[in-house]
Amino acid sequence: MGKSKVLVVGGTGYIGKRIVKASLKQGHETYVLQRPEIGLDTEKLQLLLSFKKKGAHLVEASFSDHQSLVDAVKKVNVVICTVSGVHFRSHSILLQLKLVDAIKEAGNVKRFLPSEFGMDPSRMGHALEPGRDTFDEKMTVRKAIEAANIPHTYICANCFGGYFVGNLSQCGTLLPPKENVVLFGDGNVKVVYLDEDDVATYTIKTIDDPRTLNKTVYLRPPENVLSHRELVETWEKLTGKELNKSSMTGEAFLQLVEGMDHVQRAGMSHFYHIYYEGCLTNFEVADDQEATKLYPEVKYTRVSEYLARYL
Repeated sequence: MGKSKVLVVGGTGYIGKRIVKASLKQGHETYVLQRPEIGLDTEKLQLLLSFKKKGAHLVEASFSDHQSLVDAVKKVNVVICTVSGVHFRSHSILLQLKLVDAIKEAGNVKRFLPSEFGMDPSRMGHALEPGRDTFDEKMTVRKAIEAANIPHTYICANCFGGYFVGNLSQCGTLLPPKENVVLFGDGNVKVVYLDEDDVATYTIKTIDDPRTLNKTVYLRPPENVLSHRELVETWEKLTGKELNKSSMTGEAFLQLVEGMDHVQRAGMSHFYHIYYEGCLTNFEVADDQEATKLYPEVKYTRVSEYLARYL
């Protein structure tokens, strides 16, 4: 059986561009949706042209033109959507309902991977507002996929290194602190950290794998399951310098969040569930749903290797 043809929707985004590269690297004929809404965004256009140079096909289509989406979908048998679900970027999760309609009409897709790539929304029904919006919307998309009997895989990739590792999970910065670091709670709650390129690699691995059909796949590399304290200590070991540590209680954290604007509160409420509740690690994952067990041949990036980029 030949490799699937892949359409990436959202291919110029933070994780989408990595999905495109991983698809090409793993030998899939790869198509990238080119939306007219790109307008005068020269950076996105140049990125699309760079994909074309590497062998990808650019397909013009728009969420506002149903037939164009159907035509794009008919060119492939796997669709991966990576539209943004975070409030500080474009929050576009429900746009995927139009893609679901197009996939249903096209009738040829053997696997659809909607935009997930974070926490498992099915476990976040209790989440704080306004961050809960993202989980509720992802569940709305999931229900539409399943109601349409579209073959699917959901990818739960936990915490991207660029947002949680390089800054030692400090708020308001993407760089590691030089002197002081705040630990959330006692700093001992386990968190799962991922290199974004590894997320893309594992994602593409799943698309032709019958073991992942109609399942949720969790990315939980064992050496990257670290507490906040262990993350900080990893950085201290690399730099040879100990940081001044203080801690913030859950109550103090929630009080801090209360004074923020809507967008900030949405993101920070996710922080609360990750670092105070342990929502990424407070449940068991079967071996046939965990990416590093399914694909042991992938050499994933360790947190220490990710942090070394910041030295």
